[in-house]
Parts: sequence; C-alpha cells; structure tokens
Amino acid sequence: MPLNQIISEIRNRQRIKPSAPDVPTAVWTGYDNHKGKRTDTLTIIFKTSGCWWGNQGGCSMCGYVYDSSQEPPGYKDLKSQFQKAMEKASSLEEFMVKIYTSGSFLDENEVSTDALKHILQALNQDKRVLKVVAETRPEFVTDDTIVKCRNLLKDTEFEIAIGLETSSDIIRRDSINKGFKFSDFVKAAQIAEENDVTTKAYLLLKPLFITEGTAVDDMIQSIDDIAPYANNISINLCNVQKGTFVEWMWQKGQYRPPWLYSIVDVLKKSKQKHPETIITSDPVGAGSKRGPHNCYKCDQDIANAIRRFSITQNTNDLDFKEQTCGCFQLWKKVVKLDDCTYGAFIVDRMMQ
Repeated sequence: MPLNQIISEIRNRQRIKPSAPDVPTAVWTGYDNHKGKRTDTLTIIFKTSGCWWGNQGGCSMCGYVYDSSQEPPGYKDLKSQFQKAMEKASSLEEFMVKIYTSGSFLDENEVSTDALKHILQALNQDKRVLKVVAETRPEFVTDDTIVKCRNLLKDTEFEIAIGLETSSDIIRRDSINKGFKFSDFVKAAQIAEENDVTTKAYLLLKPLFITEGTAVDDMIQSIDDIAPYANNISINLCNVQKGTFVEWMWQKGQYRPPWLYSIVDVLKKSKQKHPETIITSDPVGAGSKRGPHNCYKCDQDIANAIRRFSITQNTNDLDFKEQTCGCFQLWKKVVKLDDCTYGAFIVDRMMQ
C-alpha cells in the first residue's frame, strides 16, 4: 500500500473539533538569532484551509493538518486573526515575525492575495518589525509571488522558510512522504536569492525507518548540501504527534524519537564545517516519551545547552560533560550497533 494512502487512512480516523475561523491557531512570543544577536520574536500560526499536500495524506510525522479550519477563512477572518495576533507583541520594542499556516503562506488557496497584501503591508508599516519569515512549500515560490511580497515589505527583511527535512530524495520520499524533490528546494532558494530574499531550511532528525547513526549522518550531509542555498538552517527533532503515521509506528514499539546526544553531535560537527551558517535547533518535547530524549535524567540540561547554542552559535555551549551520565555510553553503542538490527530498508535503497 502506498505510504500516502496509509497516512490518509490514519488521518480519516481522527476527530477534529470545530473552531472559530477568526482566531489564529496559536500565537506566542519568544526569541531567535538575528544577525548574531538574541532578538524577540512573534510567532503566528494562521488558521487556514490547510496544507494541500496534507489534505492528500501528507507527511508521516505531521499532526499540524488537524489545526486547519473546517470552513476556509475569508479575508475578514484572516484580518481578524492578524489583529489578534499582533496584540501579543504590544510590549515588544523590536522583533521578528514568523508566519505559519500549517501549510504554505504563499498558497493563494490558503491565504488570499488581499489577505497577504493586508498582512505584509501592516508589518512593513510597523517600524518595530525587523524581519518577516514565512513558511511555504517550494512549489509556491515563483518570481511573481516573491516580487509581490518583496514590494509589499519594501525595506523590511523577508525570508522564506521551507520544510526540506533532508537533502536525500529517498529519505524524503520513503520515510517522510514530503511530496517534492531536493531540486525543487534549490530552485525556490535561487528564485528567492535573485529577488533579495533569504531562505531558511527546516531539517528533520530521525524520521521513520532509519537508524540513529544514519539519522546523524543524514543531517550532517544535508547541511553540507544545503549550506550554499540557505542562510539559516533549523533542525527539528522528530517527535510523536497525535494522529500521525509516526504515532502509529511508535505505539507498535517500532519507532523511538531521537537521542539528544545525536543533535549535539550534529551541531558540533556542522558548525565547525560551516561557521558562517546559522544552525539552530529547538528540542520541542525534550525529556518526554513522545519527544527527543536520553535517559530522562540529563535531558533538560542538554536541551537548555542546545537552546543556548542556537542563540550564541558558540559550540562551547555544547561542551558539557556528557560522560557524567551513564546513558552517553549507551547512545554511542546505539549509534554503532543499531544498523545491525534495524533500518536496513532505507539504508539498502540509499546504497543502490
């Protein structure tokens, strides 16, 4: 059975609670690295009709499809969502704005041209806004769309964010079911660069069907491959979201979220190779059964170190004494031996 069909059947079994179309899915403030400095951020997840690919089945790890509205929000609804979201930034002096829709902000079927124009013009007029980052799939990155956004934002920095997940087309297809190729990402990044827009790439550590060691190697190779195209790289650690194929496999005891030691290894090695590239990670759910974890005893200390590094970009923040926790040696054994017991499906296909 095709992976997309399996994911679709899992999605069809989920119950989705109705919600108001004029309220955003989520809004929160935080901080991020902007030009080498810790900068406040406002993150907005607009409630839209949802990701078109997710509605076809979609990605094996993604539970965000359930955040979409049952009725597509109109212009007035999205305008209301934006106004309510901006209230969260009332106390911020200057900040970055991160825009998500659980799909693609540049997809006109999710965000109409009028709504996009209103949102970007308002952000441009707000002199506190240093930069706007908008997530999208690569198929919606065209010269016309990027030029339109660039003209609306004028001198405000603009960055597109693409969930590439990995530079490996095989892993992206057979583990994640992403629905596009690495070449599509490259084309989108090139269009962005030609129009004075930067690109952020999201990667995914340890999707289904690959071992811990393969996952580490894949992230390091992916960063090597995308560094020429992405100004910022953010590594998401796969967690177990409800109503996903990952959850289905996890419940059967056939998936374990990544070890926190794995992302530390990736960050150290990749930052050394690419010192000019901003490489970050926010270990969401660290220390929980559904999230990335080691032995649970050392998880929060390591997660905090990862977050510090993401701001400072200083690998010294990752030089804690892992060996003080006995699970460090266990992780090393897992990386060494896991390929002998699990994951041959994807590994073998990568070697063909």
